[in-house]
Amino acid sequence: MGVIEDQIAEIEDEIRRTQKNKATNAHIGRLKAKIALLRIAREKAGKGGGGGGLGYAVRKSGHATVALVGYPSVGKSTLLTHLTGAESAAAAYEFTTTTIIPGMLSWRGAAVQILDMPGLIPGASKGRGRGREVISVARGADLIFFLLDKDHLEFRSLLAELEQAGIRVNGRPPKIVVTALERGGVEVHSTVKLTKIDIETAQGIAKEFRVHNGSIVFRQDATPDELIDVLAGNRVYIPGILVMNKADLIPASERPAIVARLSPWKPVFVSAQKESGFLELKEAMSEALAFIRVYVKPPGQPPDMAEPVILRKGDSVDSLLKRLPPELGLSFKSALVWGKSARFPGQTVGREHSLADQDIVTVTIQRGA
Repeated sequence: MGVIEDQIAEIEDEIRRTQKNKATNAHIGRLKAKIALLRIAREKAGKGGGGGGLGYAVRKSGHATVALVGYPSVGKSTLLTHLTGAESAAAAYEFTTTTIIPGMLSWRGAAVQILDMPGLIPGASKGRGRGREVISVARGADLIFFLLDKDHLEFRSLLAELEQAGIRVNGRPPKIVVTALERGGVEVHSTVKLTKIDIETAQGIAKEFRVHNGSIVFRQDATPDELIDVLAGNRVYIPGILVMNKADLIPASERPAIVARLSPWKPVFVSAQKESGFLELKEAMSEALAFIRVYVKPPGQPPDMAEPVILRKGDSVDSLLKRLPPELGLSFKSALVWGKSARFPGQTVGREHSLADQDIVTVTIQRGA
């Protein structure tokens, strides 16, 4: 493990010493690719042969999972307790949470699992403070709450730790398609003008990943780092919300300066101890998770408005069928939809129809099926 860290440090130092211009772009791109490959090797080494130590076993439940990420002592355990009622060993000093504590939050018909995790510290992605195990749990979350307080405002180092572990917070998968072929070298094509990467750099990065023959098609003006992400194939893209805890200790006159310092992120101010700001936090959570509520209406009966089926934005009728008794999916004929996604009330649609929040759906089946 030490050898890999030394190699990464040497390459990072070479990147810092290399003057950045058009003539060195390809060289720097290949160096970044080497670092990405070394980090992948480090993670594989940590998972095998006992190098990673004991992991945290977390069984996901509910409609989504939210990970609380932050420095020690910012109030993650208190937030979990007051949001969900789950008890997490907590005190007013650092490193009191030594395992993953789950809690369940009910909000507008959705069940959201909240995970209180040990605080992250610099070097977490390299294994310090069991950071690698904590980050592995964060990788499986649907949303990350970055919890800060007025004494811990530097969250970008937390972002950097997650970035090094392949987590792209509030990012989207790059629109780049890489196809490996048996011969012909590496061809680079684009449907947009490329201003951040050139053909030589793209080819060099691909070769570091042992793609010596194939095609790279850019459908966005991507960076070398985004091409590396696609070739690495182990990146996850998770939304994140900045949560400023202990807001009761922050005078209103000081908040504009904090907001400016954290820009372009827009923090949600809460006090976990006093349970203030929770409504705004839940609203932000629901928007980030893109929950939609769909109400099922049995034929000839009123819709069940008390028990919505919780789906995510963009989900289709087929996604709804997977949450209903299996016989409805097996004998599905069509669906009738009332609501925002329907062109007119009671529109007949198929499995591929995308649903919207508060749609009402009747599933019709094939008789005799």
